[in-house]
Amino acid sequence: MNMHAKHSADATTVEEGLAIQEEQAKFDDDFATETAMSNTLLTPRFYTTDFDELDAIDVTSVRKDWDALIAQMESDPNKGHFKKNEDWDHVDWDGMEPQLKAEFIDFLISSCTAEFSGCVLYKEMKRRGSNKDITQLFQLMARDEARHAGFINDALREAGLRVNLGFLTQSKKYTYFRPKFIYYATYLSEKIGYARYITIFRHLEANPEHRFHPIFKWFEEWCNDEFSHGEAFALLMKTDPKLTESFANKLWIKFFLTAVYSTMYVRDHQRPAFHAALGVDPDWYAHEVFTKTSVLTGQIFPLMLDIENPRWQRNLERMQRANVQIAQGKKAGGFGGFVKRMIGSARAGAAFVSLYTIPAIKHDVPDSTVLRPAY
Repeated sequence: MNMHAKHSADATTVEEGLAIQEEQAKFDDDFATETAMSNTLLTPRFYTTDFDELDAIDVTSVRKDWDALIAQMESDPNKGHFKKNEDWDHVDWDGMEPQLKAEFIDFLISSCTAEFSGCVLYKEMKRRGSNKDITQLFQLMARDEARHAGFINDALREAGLRVNLGFLTQSKKYTYFRPKFIYYATYLSEKIGYARYITIFRHLEANPEHRFHPIFKWFEEWCNDEFSHGEAFALLMKTDPKLTESFANKLWIKFFLTAVYSTMYVRDHQRPAFHAALGVDPDWYAHEVFTKTSVLTGQIFPLMLDIENPRWQRNLERMQRANVQIAQGKKAGGFGGFVKRMIGSARAGAAFVSLYTIPAIKHDVPDSTVLRPAY
């Protein structure tokens, strides 16, 4: 371990970054950790998979692009970036409007959990594997995600909160996904993460009066890490063409696209004060992010969702209303609340089916998957 590294932003390995955060565990807060521990359809999950199958991947067919990506990640352009400096403005947490404060804290905890979820998965692959190409990639991605989670925890600490990442690793429920589902889900998570962060960053760059917290100033470099991770998963999928070319897998790709997009839409509409403070309409934001993500995923996916179809927005709104009904049922409790939850769940399921059955837009995948951040 580099004994001079005092902050996770300066750590050169995931182990070093996590050890620094473990030293800071005395600042952990039960509320933040319990929130991160929750498991619902809308909260970030922890995943495990068949690590032996991952370890057997042969990247020979994409060697040139693979080596270039690994070299770029090894150069570590964001080392030392994810920590507070003179650009970090004072945050008046006590004076923040209560609903905005609650929604922003929820956003930070959810983001921290999502970043750390990737860290845990990537670190475990690095630990279990023996394939140098694969373990090297996952070590580098785990390093980045540990930095991101640590940086968010620093922001939370100003509000008197902190997620206990060590406890989360040991105690949060893990969901098993086959490797191909890990590819689809994680690739989409990284690409839509890039689209979300860069859309917010560019909006606030043009409208700085809406930047109510300094963490948004760090989003450009942050989203570039997400972009690189997505590039890695695109190359992994390219090593096995049937992952994106078989009829059954095209159905799975469409399923994951629909699930990820609709989940984002519903979750973001749970934070009206947060988006109002940013000066962003959630419907506009969703469409911007979906448009960018559709263009980006065209590098490897042979289809994209038709987000201009009239059924698309209509059924997203149906799903959102159903989610509100489910939440109301949970809050009410008892038999009446149970019935309300079941009706809401049925309506959400019907809306999802309607979204999923919108004909997809097919296209030819380019010979090269390589992209550069362009937004």
